[in-house]
Amino acid sequence: MTLLAGKTVLVTGGGSGIGRATSIAAAREGATLIVADINSDAAEETAEEIRHAGGFADAAGLDISDAAAVEGLFNSLELERKRIDCAFNNAGINSAAAGANMKLADVSPEAWARMMNVNLTGTFLTLRAELRHMRAAGGGSIVNTASIAGLFGMANAGAYSVSKHGIVGLTRAAARDHAADAIRVNAVCPGFVDTGFLQNALAQAGPQLVASVPLGRVGQPADIAELVVWLLSDRAAYVTGAAYIVDGGQTV
Repeated sequence: MTLLAGKTVLVTGGGSGIGRATSIAAAREGATLIVADINSDAAEETAEEIRHAGGFADAAGLDISDAAAVEGLFNSLELERKRIDCAFNNAGINSAAAGANMKLADVSPEAWARMMNVNLTGTFLTLRAELRHMRAAGGGSIVNTASIAGLFGMANAGAYSVSKHGIVGLTRAAARDHAADAIRVNAVCPGFVDTGFLQNALAQAGPQLVASVPLGRVGQPADIAELVVWLLSDRAAYVTGAAYIVDGGQTV
């Protein structure tokens, strides 16, 4: 319990998958957690699991695409004199959730807008609030969830791929703009990870997916969580603007 001792960490999308695993891993390393999720019950379940293990966590319902909701969360934190030292911007949706699981020419404007509003604008809104908060507080560390789809064009997931490319660019821009404010900003780019997002793909083409990964398995949420915790911690004090690939070698 040393990497994040004495720090408060905000995790969006903390109710399940990579967000939940990272919240639990950060608490294990001594952090106090604020677990945010659009599903407030799921956020509370994660917080309760942390508390049950002897850690400290609060839960909050949050739609990251709602600018007023993001502002409201940070206003509440400031009223309660809570400082956010680290943040993991993990909330997002996949192509199926946006109705954009198709070739780019067939994506509707509505599906495109939903994907961008949640994944890209939502990440921007939370990132902007965190940057302002940390700048006033004297520094901090932020990690954004991108994807290997943010590094190349993923077939039949063009809108999703564009949104994740945007998160990589957003990460680099923020890192450059706010290095002088003692704020580090990095991204993780997961490959196939065994979460709810991947369930349909695993059911339809599990063996093929596994065969495409040199390490011979899909990732687990904890595989991503451990890297995120390190990036948030002072052990990564000279790392900013990076986009770490965590895909079992799939893009090698």
